Amino acid sequence: PTCLSSTVSPFSYCLLLSYLSHFSPICMSLLPGDVSGVPLVQLLLMLGDEELTRAPYNIDNQAHRRAVLAELERIKELGVKPPQNLWEYKAVNAGKSLFLLYALKSSPRLTILYLYLFDYSETFLPFLHTCCPALLRTSEPMEDSLPLNHQVHPSWRQWAEFLVKYLLLPYQLIAEFAWDWLSVHYWTSRFIIVNAMLLSVLEGCVLWRFYSRAEIRYRMWGHFWRMSSQGFAFALFWPVIPQFVCNCLFYWALYFNPIINIDLVVQQLMHPDTQGP
Repeated sequence: PTCLSSTVSPFSYCLLLSYLSHFSPICMSLLPGDVSGVPLVQLLLMLGDEELTRAPYNIDNQAHRRAVLAELERIKELGVKPPQNLWEYKAVNAGKSLFLLYALKSSPRLTILYLYLFDYSETFLPFLHTCCPALLRTSEPMEDSLPLNHQVHPSWRQWAEFLVKYLLLPYQLIAEFAWDWLSVHYWTSRFIIVNAMLLSVLEGCVLWRFYSRAEIRYRMWGHFWRMSSQGFAFALFWPVIPQFVCNCLFYWALYFNPIINIDLVVQQLMHPDTQGP
């Protein structure tokens, strides 16, 4: 949390070195080992494309230079070190992380639509690019490929893949997003993937029951109004909820909810006529 709240100006050499190492090994060539201090950080944030081709950087690949400049521009725009994992994101966006955790669990389609309408650049685009990454051109050498840029406009192939999954298997999008973070969050990602699989089974059972009873239209409107009222209530009461309570709710939904869903799936498969959640 201390590093995340640090502004760009007092960024230390070690802090910027750590951040750039998370982004890409390419960026490590920006930092000569015999120089340190705040002036270096300020110099890096003022670099242009031409300067990166000269010593001590010597980045000849244009694609690599674009990636480095885009990431340095992102640091300048945000004014802080961007979060690099779930816990850093939670430290910076406590309310938003709790909202997304419960909203994606209860209604992934409405939540993703909300992100598209109101949080497109910061959350929706990275989510789409992670779940449905752009295919690299076969003629592009692997070493010359750009690191994933989450701010580029998705291709029509990405949109087509995303919309099919969004309509038919929205929880698969969540599972694919968690799968991409396996190397960072080994066990947490597995909890999320298992929970997404269980929620997909539960949703299939519930939709089939509503369809067979011709209740699906009524239930869809009821679900929409219930999620809207819950979102409004969360925004209204979030500022007065103690942080300890929020943390308990967050970890409960993240680690204990999959255990509850296992029992619900067993009940649904053994007793299909049982009312679901």
